[in-house]
Amino acid sequence: MKSIVSYTDFRQYISDFYEERKRTSAFSWREFNKLAGYTSPNYLKLVCDGKSKLSKTKVELVAKAMNLAGYELTYFDLMVSLDNAKEASQKKEILLEMDCIAKEHKARIVDSDAFEFYQSWEYPVIRELAPMMPGAKPHELAAACNEDISAEDVSRILKFLVKRGFLKSENGNYTQTEKTVIASKEALPLAIRSMHREMANYAEKAVDKYSVEERHFMGITMGVNAELYGKVVAELEDCCRRINAITADCDNLDQVYRMNIQFFPFTKKV
Repeated sequence: MKSIVSYTDFRQYISDFYEERKRTSAFSWREFNKLAGYTSPNYLKLVCDGKSKLSKTKVELVAKAMNLAGYELTYFDLMVSLDNAKEASQKKEILLEMDCIAKEHKARIVDSDAFEFYQSWEYPVIRELAPMMPGAKPHELAAACNEDISAEDVSRILKFLVKRGFLKSENGNYTQTEKTVIASKEALPLAIRSMHREMANYAEKAVDKYSVEERHFMGITMGVNAELYGKVVAELEDCCRRINAITADCDNLDQVYRMNIQFFPFTKKV
């Protein structure tokens, strides 16, 4: 599903969310309405069809039913306000605010011409770290990493990130061109697989390397079927997107973390 900042019509966004959730799990309008606090099993369907309005008091409940948070929640609220606006000047003001959020939070989709970004932990970590340390030299960035990396490698990676448009450089300071980087599942299956394998190895080491105040691990062993599998995957993807929206909305950052979510079979189907 496209990023919310690609939309200006909240009805289309709700409809696309429903279709995507229905495609990946046994999701119904009845369940959707219940999550949003409606007693009617088809009210949101009427909203999507333009036959009913979404009241201001229900915006946050509907947004939370779609797991929106941070700037995504703000953007959804603005889309609803745009639909309810009567005056042209008011609509223009809302559209300008939406455009500002869209530009700030536009996601960079990494495709095959930049697959190198996902070949090692070094690339995404340096992309996050460099803007936190204005004016820092490569050896200072290398020293700030918990894993071994040379100043020469940092210098090479910075050049790559700037050349490929992941970072902008001005007077020795780096800024991100987009706050979010998303991998293209179609173009990068091998690179992403390699990244997952490498990050899983670092996660294993982190169990003993860091104190419980610095890292958080948890897990569940559960029984599932095909339908439940789809629901869990959809929930995990929503969780990642929601966390990403929350972190992308914050500017006062001082450390780079990695979050892995692993969900895999321990038995054959019985």
